[in-house]
Amino acid sequence: MAQKPRELTPWVSPLHNWGYQLRELRTLRGLSLRELGKITHIDHSHLGRFERAERTPDRSQAVVLDDKLGASGMLLRLWERIGDERGHVANPPAHVARSSVDLAFAVADQAASDGEGISVPCRLRDGSVVWVALDRRALLRGGVGLGAGVAIGIGSPAAADSSSAVPGLVRKARAASAYGSTPVEHLRRTRRLLIDSDNLLGPRQALRAVRDHIEVIKELRIDSSGADRRDMLELQTQYGELLAWLYQDLGDTGAASYWLDRAMQWSHTVGDADLTTYVMARKAQLAGDARDLTDVVDLAEAAQRMARPRSRLAAVARTYEAYGHALRGDAVESERAIDDVRNALDGLGSDPTPWGVWLTASYVEVHRAQGLEALGDHARAADTFAAAIQMMPDGFHRDRGVYMARQAVALAGARVPEQAATIGMHALTVAEDTGSGRITAELARLDSALIPWQREQGVAEFRAAFDATITHETRTDA
Repeated sequence: MAQKPRELTPWVSPLHNWGYQLRELRTLRGLSLRELGKITHIDHSHLGRFERAERTPDRSQAVVLDDKLGASGMLLRLWERIGDERGHVANPPAHVARSSVDLAFAVADQAASDGEGISVPCRLRDGSVVWVALDRRALLRGGVGLGAGVAIGIGSPAAADSSSAVPGLVRKARAASAYGSTPVEHLRRTRRLLIDSDNLLGPRQALRAVRDHIEVIKELRIDSSGADRRDMLELQTQYGELLAWLYQDLGDTGAASYWLDRAMQWSHTVGDADLTTYVMARKAQLAGDARDLTDVVDLAEAAQRMARPRSRLAAVARTYEAYGHALRGDAVESERAIDDVRNALDGLGSDPTPWGVWLTASYVEVHRAQGLEALGDHARAADTFAAAIQMMPDGFHRDRGVYMARQAVALAGARVPEQAATIGMHALTVAEDTGSGRITAELARLDSALIPWQREQGVAEFRAAFDATITHETRTDA
């Protein structure tokens, strides 16, 4: 019996994604590694290492593989991103000092393998803060204690083999009839509970459960038929989008992008136009979070073309488009887009779609504030954030922390450092409670913005508290 290919992990890094896409293209063409090696004159063992991200191809190899596999430049473009990745700082764990609190920000259970990386914020010797990838096994070799290991999802039996929970979850879903329910209804209720958990506690608590339930659904689809099979695939799409959101909030845009791509693929298979539109809008939102000036407006406009006219989803996409224009420095188009959404809010109550129900006046004002901050209008941005936070409904603990952190950044830009530090301290508490990478990223911006006032007491206290929660680069020379 042929050995089962090792499961690949494209969300870990651009190199892992390149290997994954190489295998996808190779299998799509019906080629073995040896057959591809003969065509490209690249040793088949090297090709296998490329796919498993154990070896980095050079540019000429990427060009040859792209050509022979008919990738139309995709493999070459993805290869160039590997070079971008090398431009980021990624220190070996032995050279990184870890505080007692920084593990709250680590990406919990980013993948099932012990050897995969986790991303954590790290302060470099020059004082700047960057996100670095650390290897799980190396963290253990480097002396991370048992308690710390559990905090980031390593060292425990559940973390070592999260798939062990799947058979039990499958049995529980199949037994739903004993409770007067069905597997589909059971999985829908579970998803709602996981969303509530994320809203209150942040992404770390829900991440593994969401991933496990995607595997549960795949297993249940094997024996499903007719409407149940379609409902299962629709649920799989929804769980995939939720998993993308959890990774997005953890600050892992690579994993978020991967799962949104999977959700987009599954949504097309389902044939639900609203669901596909929603995933497209989410891709625009992710591009905005990543400050991707190239894609954010284009993705938002694509979602609007897909949406029903004057629908809630069209307004959601227009909201993300507004922020994209602000990132590009176009204040007129940004304000026009936000005004369109505000004017449309009253007419959206009768929209039957379940997607984007969180599009409220406070949500729109938050995005208006984000746009103002991106455009450099810091004082108005801070005031708008404050008003939007006051309007937020209860239960969105983590999101309130995100918006407070962004308000603090705007206040620092408006040269109100003491108030910025005070609000930043509140946001830091939420970040520690939830492990939200989005909050941490904003607080890193705040930390840098407050440097001119670092001798003021409130500012110094915030910067010291933030500094205590992140990893530090240490000198390796004797």
